[in-house]
This record gives sequence, structure tokens and C-alpha cells, in this order.
Amino acid sequence: MYQKQEKDWLGSFVTAALGAGIITSLAVAQGQSPWLAMGITGFAATVAVAFDRFL
Repeated sequence: MYQKQEKDWLGSFVTAALGAGIITSLAVAQGQSPWLAMGITGFAATVAVAFDRFL
């Protein structure tokens, strides 16, 4: 009855990065550095996948 589901890490990371990337692209449009925005996006996606893994 209970089936342990395998997580799709790559899919989770891509989904989280797309969500964070939309917001940071707005910040780039307002004048933020693109490199800083990519760093924020990567960090946010990594944290989201880590929360998904451990919670």
C-alpha cells in the first residue's frame, strides 16, 4: 500500500532555479549585477532542493 517515491533531484533543482530566476531577472532589470543574480538563483535552488530532501 505504501510506496516509497524516488525524488527527481535534477527536476527539483531546475524547477526551483526557474522560480528563483524569474524573480532575480526582475532585479537585473532594475540594475542588479547579473552575476550576483545568478549566485542568488543558484543558492536559492540549492536550499530548496536541500529542504525537499530533508523535510
